[in-house]
Order: sequence, then structure tokens, then C-alpha cells
Amino acid sequence: MVCEDTDHGIYLYFCKMTNTRHILFLQSSSEGYGSGKIILQVLRFYQSQGLSPVVILTNEGPIQKDLEQLTIPYAVQNLGILRRKYVSPSGLLNRLSKNLKAYRFLSKLNKKYRFELVYSNTLAVVVGAYWAKRNRIPHIWHIHEILPGPGPLVRWLAGLLDSSTPLPIAVSQAVANHWQPLLKKSKLQVVHNGIPYEHFLKAKPILKQELGLSESSVLVGMIGRINPGKGQSFFIDLANRLSKSYPEAHFVLVGDPFPGYEPILEEVKLEIRNKRLENSVFYLGFREDIPEVMASLDIFVLPSVLPDSFPTVILEAMAARKPVVATRSGGASEMVLEGETGFLIPTRNVEEGFLALEKLIQDQSLREQMGERGRIRVLKTYSLEAFEQKIINHLWQHLKKS
Repeated sequence: MVCEDTDHGIYLYFCKMTNTRHILFLQSSSEGYGSGKIILQVLRFYQSQGLSPVVILTNEGPIQKDLEQLTIPYAVQNLGILRRKYVSPSGLLNRLSKNLKAYRFLSKLNKKYRFELVYSNTLAVVVGAYWAKRNRIPHIWHIHEILPGPGPLVRWLAGLLDSSTPLPIAVSQAVANHWQPLLKKSKLQVVHNGIPYEHFLKAKPILKQELGLSESSVLVGMIGRINPGKGQSFFIDLANRLSKSYPEAHFVLVGDPFPGYEPILEEVKLEIRNKRLENSVFYLGFREDIPEVMASLDIFVLPSVLPDSFPTVILEAMAARKPVVATRSGGASEMVLEGETGFLIPTRNVEEGFLALEKLIQDQSLREQMGERGRIRVLKTYSLEAFEQKIINHLWQHLKKS
């Protein structure tokens, strides 16, 4: 069902007016990657408490189908999301214009729903903090980012946090350690993500047959959105070094680029061709069958070259019983137990990455042991139930129970 607010020209998909309490959710992306998967869980938790979420997406995308299944009303409105590519005078002017339009949109929407709480998912969404502050509505900021710079942007975001959000959520201790020293009033609460693991526990492998590889080959893969921080180029450097010594090893990259980062994808493809890796490195693009893709891997790699706050994909890999090799950056250092569930390597260090992956390529029993320990760890330490309880407890610190 689509309903239109004829007074304000606002379209809401799966609109259902109820007498329950409405919460405004602002989502920074509409794709099915980490932050999108997490916000769907948070929405379910809020629904379980008798609340009615309304979601604003910044663009069209796969997450719309999930919202429709949950019968959660949503609208699509450019929220002026902050990305690295906008850190320039012209880029910031562009973002200011988009944020002003989004601000007016939220004001119109509020006349219909009278929101009791605003929930901004990721620091890339800034309009919610301003709008909630001006309208004296409690604001929750769910922080997924560690930003090394530029300094003025980091200080500005810290100031906005301090003035709008008393109890922000940090997805990892690494995130909290980065932002808390910059804050004077806000007190970060660390809430580690949890996701449903059922599909990853029972998924069947498909990729070796799909790619025409033998079952005895060793498949090494990374899954992640293509952007400057995820490290696809570093992954190709590792593949180039390893394929020369281990012809039985093959490598897959899964994920598509953020809008505007398509040139990075072209560089990745060019690197594969220039290094003559077409027969050992496969770019698969965006996939919806991630549990089956993950089940197909023998080793999972997350080669982030910028701090990655708390990568959901590592939870998925551990649930799928895969050993993890990740850069010692951000939340991965909290998730991976060195030498037990995988290996942590220095950023951009091909030699250390080679040595870690070599151990796993050579030793199937080590891969299986680390994978099994990883599954036990993720189900115990990062359970969906623990995540739900912490999110609900945090919620009721902002709202009075009716």
C-alpha cells in the first residue's frame, strides 16, 4: 500500500497509520551491506516493544523489500549523506543543499507522525541530529565509523555529537576509543552487533562448481563494498603473490561500489588484467546469496586499509566456520582471536599477509580448527539475543514507557 500526504506531497510506501508511538529512522544506504543488515535488526527490536518505526532511505535499493516484508512505512529522500568524496568546498556546498532539503522534508513528515525519537544510523547521516535538536526530540546516533581525518570534519562531528546525542551507540570498543576523547558531554555505549546466523550455519557451497574449479582447490575470498577503505587492491596484491607459489589457490571479490566510486572498481579490474590474474582472481560483483558464497570459501579475508569499525561480514564468516585473516584495524582486532580463529596482519603488509594465508592454504586441518573455534565464539559472544537486549535497554533510556 502506498499512501500520499496530499498537503505536503510526501509518499510513504506501506503506509499504515496506527495509534502506536512513532520513531523516525534515518538510514545512510539502501543496500544489503553491514549497516543495512544491522538497522533491519534494530527495527525488529523496536517493533517488538510496540513502537512504530518510519524509515527514510537516502536512495532506492534492496533494503526496500525487507521493509515491505516488515510492513514498515518508508520514504526515499536524499539525506545529504557525508562521503569522503564530498570533502571539498564544492562537495560541502552540495551536501549543505541536500541537508536543507532533507530538513524541510522531515519537518513536513513530523506533522503527520509526531515522532518521539530520531534514530540516525551511521555518522554519515547528520541531518537527523540537527533536526532532532531543533525540535527538542531525543536523538540516538548509531556510530559505525572511525574517521582518521580530516581534522576539521572530525572535530565538527564530535561537536554535533556532544550537542545532540547524550548516549550514542558505538559498534565496537575501537569506535568508542576513537570518539570518546573528543567528547565533553556525550557518553558512548558500546553495543556489539549481532545478526541472525541460521542461514550461515546451514548454507551449501556453490562457487567452485560455478567457477569451474576443482573441489581440491583452495578458495580465498573477500566480501565488501568497494570504497577507498576496504582494501580490494591490497587483496589483489596478496592474490598476485600467493598465486605464484600456490596454483591451487583461487581468489574471489564480492561487492559493488558506492555511487561515485565506480573508478575504483575499474582500477581493480585493470589490476587483475595487468597482473595477468584472470584465471585465478574472479570479481563477482554484488551477490544476494552471501550465505552460499561464504560457505564456498576456504579462507575469508578482510584487507581493510582504513579502520573498519565492526565488520558484520566477519560475524558471517565466523558463523560459516571460516578462518579469518583481517588487518589489525578497528573492530576486527576485537573479533578475531590471533592464532585461534584466524590471523591479524598489519595494513598493506603483503609479506605478513602472505605468511598468514600461506599457513592456512597449506594446512586444511588448521583451517577447520580455526573455523570451528570462530563459530563457537560468534554464537557465544556476538549473539543476536545479546544485541537485542542491549538495544532495547538503550532504547528505554530515551523514552518513557507508556
